[in-house]
Amino acid sequence: MTTAETYVTAAYLVFLGVLLLYVVIYSFKVASLERAVAKISSGDKS
Repeated sequence: MTTAETYVTAAYLVFLGVLLLYVVIYSFKVASLERAVAKISSGDKS
């Protein structure tokens, strides 16, 4: 592998890592929102 190929591979891996982190954080936000909606729709005031 040339130096350029190594840098391109590293850039793709960093991009995929950031994308994976974004998806994980977004899924936690969606799960939290779903819990809040379920709590509101059940009429629980606490």
